[in-house]
Amino acid sequence: MREKLTIIIPTYNEEENIEECIKSALFADEVMVVDSFSTDRTVEIARKYTDRILQHEYVNSATQKNWAIPQATHPWVMILDADERITPELREEILRELEAPRFDGYYIGRKNHFLGFPLNHGGWSPKDDRNIRLFRKELSRYEDKEVHADVVVDGSVGELKNPLVHYSYKTLRQYFKKMERYTDWAAKDIVKAGKKVNFYNLALRPLGDFFKFYFLKMGFLDGLPGLVIALLSSYYVTVKYVKAWELYLKGERGDV
Repeated sequence: MREKLTIIIPTYNEEENIEECIKSALFADEVMVVDSFSTDRTVEIARKYTDRILQHEYVNSATQKNWAIPQATHPWVMILDADERITPELREEILRELEAPRFDGYYIGRKNHFLGFPLNHGGWSPKDDRNIRLFRKELSRYEDKEVHADVVVDGSVGELKNPLVHYSYKTLRQYFKKMERYTDWAAKDIVKAGKKVNFYNLALRPLGDFFKFYFLKMGFLDGLPGLVIALLSSYYVTVKYVKAWELYLKGERGDV
């Protein structure tokens, strides 16, 4: 008998994405939407497809997911963001795997789209952009990090072949709005870890990241979108370290 699955979808003001996201997840035994008090039609749309809608104040992604995971009804959990879609191929692979699970957690890659363009290189390919998304509820938990936290599984981990489809940023305005939040959180993680902010991190590391993503990871093969995303990735690194430097300065002055 196949083991049962809950798919958890964290949301905040996702009325443009939530319907297609939930539709791709309806094969699961339970679809649970965990909403951060959206002010748009996200919850209204979600109610057409599931009665399991919980609302919880958002602190950061890891905290929200760690709160949500124990609320799942079933022993297996999959985390699905509202801007992601489960393809028919991935759905069938998940269902087959749950017939007789070989591992306690599974990495799943993502097929990313940026401004409507699919990205196949530059660190954005499914091989490069993969995280543990499917796991046993009782054995798994997100790291205590402000941003980019991974799932820690107390057991064996494998990988699924088929990726999620990820419509990451439809506009540059959306990218910069999200970058503002994520660099705030990333800066806090840098300070919390006691990492230094120096010339290397502020000047050389962004250049190194651009070289890595555009040349070593062959982002140039994605044309102009590949160049843009490599430049933006470099800028992201600069901003997060500048913000961490500011936090250190505030700490030295007693402002925090």
